[in-house]
Amino acid sequence: MIIRISKLVDKLSEFFAARKGLLPIVGVVLVALNLILRVLPGGWFSSTDFFLHLGIILAILGFMLAWAL
Repeated sequence: MIIRISKLVDKLSEFFAARKGLLPIVGVVLVALNLILRVLPGGWFSSTDFFLHLGIILAILGFMLAWAL
């Protein structure tokens, strides 16, 4: 089990090392999606700002990961 997790972390590290800006771009897209959903009539996603929070978390993790790699 631990060996599988280690291999997964190694593969993810190699993937994101070549694509350092991917997570921040996905985060910005999710924040923009949240803005669009706020304009449209109600719903759970727009009332809770789910994509806003998810996008900010992904963008921050992406910046931290890019800095570390």
